[in-house]
Amino acid sequence: RVDKIHNEGGDNDSGIDLSTNDQIVLKTANTTRLTMDATGQTTIVGEGGSTTTSVQQGLAKMWATHAGSSTVQDSLNLTSITDTSAGDFNFNIANDMNNDDYAALYTSDMEQGYLSNSDRAVGVIRAIDKNVSNTKTDPSFCSVSIFGDLA
Repeated sequence: RVDKIHNEGGDNDSGIDLSTNDQIVLKTANTTRLTMDATGQTTIVGEGGSTTTSVQQGLAKMWATHAGSSTVQDSLNLTSITDTSAGDFNFNIANDMNNDDYAALYTSDMEQGYLSNSDRAVGVIRAIDKNVSNTKTDPSFCSVSIFGDLA
């Protein structure tokens, strides 16, 4: 039991080095809030305190927003967006997913904005946008999120 971890060695790491079978457990008010095992799997108490969430499984592994061109407005784990034609984009994932079975969500301001499951791959996902006349058209705004296992 400690109140503070301090590195007496003088270097800048004050890490915790445990044997391969140990866990790091953080508690407040005698309640476990975070657990990390020897493999790095980390669970944390979710909102409301009644359930836990796996940090690895519970977070988006890639997300991006853009405004109808290959210009990225903001992103995480995205290399680039390839504008293959009007209303047709490839989102190129920087750190690949483990396989092409990941969950992906896409939104745009077009009447039809969707991800092409037939063009899904480990390092890329294709988005298509069409207007009310069923013509491929660049959206003014769109976003994509991917959930799954990183390679």
